[in-house]
Amino acid sequence: MSLDSAALLLIIAVFLAANLPWISNRFLFVFKPRSGEKTAWQRLFEWLLLYFLVGGLAFGLEHKAMGQLHAQGWEFYAVTLCLFLVFALPGFLYRYDLKAHLDKARRRRQIHQ
Repeated sequence: MSLDSAALLLIIAVFLAANLPWISNRFLFVFKPRSGEKTAWQRLFEWLLLYFLVGGLAFGLEHKAMGQLHAQGWEFYAVTLCLFLVFALPGFLYRYDLKAHLDKARRRRQIHQ
């Protein structure tokens, strides 16, 4: 695997992983919550868990592509966490803003038909 394809694969995986907790209604993508809807804390827990899982994928891709792992300081992990947060913005906005507007418009259309 070339370095370019590994970087592209990692960026796609990070974007998908950052948005999955906000789109899925199943806790850890397996368990259906009793209330039918995940709480915000469950979504945040999943999001943080996926950050660490994708970080493990990044370590594996770095080792495979470069043959070694480079030492990183705390600044690197702070920046990657912030980037993961930015990548999660579309899913977060869909869950807490856009979905309500779409549901409202769908109900309005059903009433008028």
